[in-house]
Amino acid sequence: MNLLLIIFGEGRDLNSFQMAARALVVFFGALVFIRIAGRRSFGQRSPFDYVVAILLGATLSRVIVGASPAVPTAVASLVIVVIHRILAWACVHSPGLERIVVGAERQVFKDGKFDDEQMAAALITKTDIFETVRQELNSTTLDDVRAAILERNGQVSLIRKAKNVQGEGE
Repeated sequence: MNLLLIIFGEGRDLNSFQMAARALVVFFGALVFIRIAGRRSFGQRSPFDYVVAILLGATLSRVIVGASPAVPTAVASLVIVVIHRILAWACVHSPGLERIVVGAERQVFKDGKFDDEQMAAALITKTDIFETVRQELNSTTLDDVRAAILERNGQVSLIRKAKNVQGEGE
C-alpha cells in the first residue's frame, strides 16, 4: 500500500513522477473504456458520440491531476461508457429512440431548390452548402448536384446528378 502511495501519490500534492504514473494508468484505462464503448463512439462522431469523448476526457483528467479520487472517478468514467453502449444498443433496436438521441439527416437541397425549412431547423446556410461543393467537387455552382443532405454528424453529403450517356452513332 505504501508503494502505491509513493508511485501514485494522494490528493493534489503530486510530483511529476506521480502525475506521469497516473497518466500512464489512465491512458490504458481509457483505451479499455473506449474498447467497451465500441467503434461508433469515435468513428461516426455524432453529438451523441461526442458527449462520451468529452465527458470521458474531462472525468479521467481529474485522476491525473489528483482533483478527484482515482477509483470513484474511474467508476464514473466506466458508467459513462456503459450508458453510451446501452443507448447505442437501444438505438439499433428503436428507430424512434435513435432519432431522439442521435438525430436524423436532413435533405437541404434537391433538384435545384434549397429547402429553407430544413435549413432553418438545422441552422445551416446556403454558404455552408456551397463550401462543401467547393471542397468536394471543386466547383462554385450546384449545377452537378442533385441533392445535398446534412448528415447526423454535421457533414453535408452531395449527391451528383446522373450523367447523360449518349450512345455511339447518334
